[in-house]
Amino acid sequence: MNDSVISVRQLNLYVKSLLDGQVRLQNAAVIGEISNFKNHYASGHWYFTLKDSDAAIRCVMFRFNAAGVRFTPSDGMQVIAVGRVSIYEKDGSYQLYVEQLFPAGEGA
Repeated sequence: MNDSVISVRQLNLYVKSLLDGQVRLQNAAVIGEISNFKNHYASGHWYFTLKDSDAAIRCVMFRFNAAGVRFTPSDGMQVIAVGRVSIYEKDGSYQLYVEQLFPAGEGA
């Protein structure tokens, strides 16, 4: 048996520390199309997917950041999301923790 066996939680925390240590990922500006937008009114948090023709990333925008957005996001809208990339330890998925959101494209 390998002496360096670690738990799932330890692995996720380690990967999180690697991502959190990357300066480029702490203020990433990402352009894409919103899909699966959900406003959790009870908490005020927004959850959505940001996608382009080749890939997608899950996004979360917490209430205190969402309160500063001056437009209503919706599915199909092109946006620029600015935030930090990190891992959600509970399920091991990485996502963009959005701090600012701006409309992009024509008519923005």
